[in-house]
Amino acid sequence: MLKIAIPNKGSLSEDSIALFSDAGYRVRRYSRELKLCDLENRIEFIFLRPKDIAVYVGNGTLDLGVTGRDLVTDSEADVEEICALGFGKSDFYYAVPRESDLVPEQFEGKRIATSYPNLVAIDLHKRKIKARIIKLDGAIEISINLGVADIIADVVQTGRTLLEAGLKTVGDAVMNSEAVIIGRDASVAERPEVKSVIDRIKGIVVAREYVMIEYDVSEENLEKACEITPGIESPTVSPLNRKGWFAVKAMARKKGINGVIDALCLAGCKGIIVSDIRTCRI
Repeated sequence: MLKIAIPNKGSLSEDSIALFSDAGYRVRRYSRELKLCDLENRIEFIFLRPKDIAVYVGNGTLDLGVTGRDLVTDSEADVEEICALGFGKSDFYYAVPRESDLVPEQFEGKRIATSYPNLVAIDLHKRKIKARIIKLDGAIEISINLGVADIIADVVQTGRTLLEAGLKTVGDAVMNSEAVIIGRDASVAERPEVKSVIDRIKGIVVAREYVMIEYDVSEENLEKACEITPGIESPTVSPLNRKGWFAVKAMARKKGINGVIDALCLAGCKGIIVSDIRTCRI
């Protein structure tokens, strides 16, 4: 039976459960179960702390795991990223007091508080900077105010927490993170039972990025309309009962779809309909 780790709490857990549920797996918990068996698909889901998942996958205890890319790097576990999932996106930054002029090139000898000591150590090594890393498990933002650190290094999503703490990010993002599926090595994805899971999950991930757009268009405007909605390979074009008119159907990226609709209207298209896609294989 395939063993897959899922984060046990937080938004990463909720989004992971929704993803696997949409892919047809029985993964929703009734309470705080640590394990769930999907007998139909022969998968055992194990719910673990996101920070621990890469370790379990790396030592071969589990076949696959869902966790953040930043957590994978910080764990230093011997694993490979199999598939990016498109949610849980964040950036990892250094932050200093708003009035400070400090930049990463000036961190030599400074104190850096973080919950990701290995990730920071890797970055400082690349920069050839020696600084003192102070590991904290939470409330990183207040460490500067309390005199524990000069700088913090943490995950930033909206930046509101930093703003409230009187801090600002400095330098470029150390890392861009999102939820990923990991395996012990890349070859695990070639196993038939693993490939089936990955293909299903990729189908959901891709479907979330696209919509299906349909419309009617006259023959004289058909070519222009198809340029606006080229689809994946090409749009599906079918003649209508009305002479000189065609029905067009194509996949289009969800982002910016309102601009696409505007362009189609200007091109003389009628009856434009946009619908969500549950899953797909491209």
